[in-house]
Amino acid sequence: MKTEKNTTIFLRLSYLLIGITFLSILIWGWIKCSDSSEIPEALAQEPQLNSFGFYSDSLEHKIHSVSKNETLSDILLKLGVPAGDIMQIVDNAKRVIDVRKIVTGNLYHAFTNNDSLNTLVYFVYEKSPRHFVVFDLRDSINVYESEKEVVVRENQKSAVIDQSLYVSLLNTDATPELAIKLSEIFAWQIDFYHLQKGDNFKVIYEELFVDNNFFAIGKIKAAYFNHRGKDFYAIPFTQDSVFQYFDENGNSLRKAFLKAPLEFGRISSRYSNSRLHPVLKTRRPHHGVDYAAPIGTPVRTTGDGVVVEAGYNGGSGRFIKIRHNSVYTTMYLHLSRYAKGIKKGTSVHQGQVIGYVGSSGLSTGPHLDYRFFVNGSPVDPLKVEVPPSHPVKQELRAEYEVQREIVLKLLDKVEITLSENPV
Repeated sequence: MKTEKNTTIFLRLSYLLIGITFLSILIWGWIKCSDSSEIPEALAQEPQLNSFGFYSDSLEHKIHSVSKNETLSDILLKLGVPAGDIMQIVDNAKRVIDVRKIVTGNLYHAFTNNDSLNTLVYFVYEKSPRHFVVFDLRDSINVYESEKEVVVRENQKSAVIDQSLYVSLLNTDATPELAIKLSEIFAWQIDFYHLQKGDNFKVIYEELFVDNNFFAIGKIKAAYFNHRGKDFYAIPFTQDSVFQYFDENGNSLRKAFLKAPLEFGRISSRYSNSRLHPVLKTRRPHHGVDYAAPIGTPVRTTGDGVVVEAGYNGGSGRFIKIRHNSVYTTMYLHLSRYAKGIKKGTSVHQGQVIGYVGSSGLSTGPHLDYRFFVNGSPVDPLKVEVPPSHPVKQELRAEYEVQREIVLKLLDKVEITLSENPV
């Protein structure tokens, strides 16, 4: 009995020892596998979505750029897509993208099977660094538009003006887009054509990155400008669902334009990039809005500004050009005559009569051709978006004052530094 009992104890100890050994092996293996450097490559490299939102680890990826005069059909044919399939692909793509407007120089990506046939599986056309169109050709043809993830980073700049805002920002390694943004915000307060040496500014803003590359300037979160010894602040605040900027007293930094330069008149021709000219009988851009009205109808300036041109110019006839600030300019064409005192250098105020409707130049009848420019480029006067110029509402005043104090404290922390790399 004693021998049998000893045998039983021995067997139990043996089983226990085997169990402990097996458990130790499992724990050791788990610890080793926890070290990413020891994980088998097949397990470590799990499939990852690419920046276009689909799996492409097993596919061959090549990047090209659109050549001059190259069409979508040309590109697909070059990538080995059968002509019959190309017609169906182009037809499916029409609801997503105008295939006639593939831009020279834009990138496109070909994802093909990694075999002897190199069959095209995905085709991606980049409309911009952020927006792209995916052609999913796996089973059925599926074409859709999407956009890459945008990463927002906050940055700040400050400088003392030595030559111009543009040069000062370049000296701080800022993008020229930031100069445009600042000039638009302070357009009504500061004449950026006549900055003085010693003027200075601070700005806190967002930078947008796509694929870890700078993409664009986001929102201006706070801005300060000292011009001719006077302080100007831009405090962002949303009112009536509109994001806009106010000064430290709650007044809007923007001034409104009149909707039309005539009190009475009908639109006889709209803004167009290709209009049949009524006199020349050829198609050409018409970057203005025509208001038909009797000869002698008073023409009003739609905003405060300075007359920079007033004279006769061929097809435009008698015209007036008014610079409202460093961003906005308007023109008034085919006038019969000018209002008293209107000449180059004259300051005018919104609603002031500057001339009278006529039919001078290339014109088939009395009308006013009204043109609107933003940063020197023509835009449709009927579609230009100018935020309202109302001050902060009384019921939102307390909320605005909280925002103002936050912004002013942030700006106080930004030190104004002299440029270290003058151009």
